[in-house]
Amino acid sequence: MNERTFLEPGVVLGEWWHRTADGRFQCDLCPRGCTLRPGQHGFCFVREARNEGIVLSSYGRASGFCADPIEKKPLFHFFPGTGVFSFGTAGCNLGCRFCQNWSISKAREMALLDARATPEEVAEAALAVGCRSVAFTYNDPVIFAEYAIDCARAARERGLATVVVSAGYISPQARPAFFAHIDAANIDLKGFSEEFYRKLCLGSLAPVLDTLRWLRRETNVWLEVTNLIIPGANDSPDDVARLCDWFVNELGPDVPLHFTAFHPDYRMLDTPPTPPATLKRAREQALAAGLRYVYTGNVYDAAGQSTYCAGCGARVIERDWHRLKRWRLDAAGRCVRCGHPLPGRFDAAPGRWNGRMAPVRIVESLA
Repeated sequence: MNERTFLEPGVVLGEWWHRTADGRFQCDLCPRGCTLRPGQHGFCFVREARNEGIVLSSYGRASGFCADPIEKKPLFHFFPGTGVFSFGTAGCNLGCRFCQNWSISKAREMALLDARATPEEVAEAALAVGCRSVAFTYNDPVIFAEYAIDCARAARERGLATVVVSAGYISPQARPAFFAHIDAANIDLKGFSEEFYRKLCLGSLAPVLDTLRWLRRETNVWLEVTNLIIPGANDSPDDVARLCDWFVNELGPDVPLHFTAFHPDYRMLDTPPTPPATLKRAREQALAAGLRYVYTGNVYDAAGQSTYCAGCGARVIERDWHRLKRWRLDAAGRCVRCGHPLPGRFDAAPGRWNGRMAPVRIVESLA
């Protein structure tokens, strides 16, 4: 593992920045390119300028650790039925008005990060509770990239898989190092117009699409995509059609797509929840457009949360929320009825995590 330069406990010199002609520091981690003078914070809050350069101020600090089912990420084709050791920090590099994790992602108080652990302690804790993988999630791990990278290395050294749950808002120069030790990613494609990203996310769509293309074409990272459907914002048949056409052409039919239901939160409390019928219609549209693995989430929908063989149509994985029920894949991940392979990453048998979710406490040793 590369040695980090610690300026004080929990504060490390960042990797992606440069000095500008007027003496400021520009962060090169994400498309925002925040330009800062010493003492100023970036949009994400956890990266700030000091005399030494741009630093990450949340290294080794988390809002908490939890053992989750992998299906909760959501990842449906990545070691189904197994546990994943999950954590996040504070802050975010997008400003989504509909954020469903706003108490973490919009936090501006480092006191929120009262759980601490070295990368090695994270990996050892994941092993101790029987998880198959470690996930960087809750808020966007791009902003704590150095810590996520080191945790991913430590996890891989111990035989654990690694997972990123992200909005994909990352610069091209930072992507290779960030994803180098990642096995699976769920990228949140929040909408499919620049207007949507500008007005509701305070960001841009183009860098997200670029990240998705790059992950699919240039890496071996297992990729799944989530689209939160918001009534009146990105739920029209035309919105869904444009997303699905791009998806099939750029990512291909075998990348799983999850349509999930919005519930009123943060700064969109007056927007109603997504009707289950809207999710069902979006799923049917996507299947008709040529996608093979399309799911619904945040609502109870046994049909929309199960996996079907693309060869014969048989239901090969039946789910009840985050629990696995019927399993009809062989040890090589093929349909037992027709032998068609299911794209993804599979062990010889499904995991037995059974949908459990539990907080985990790590006894800290990080000064």
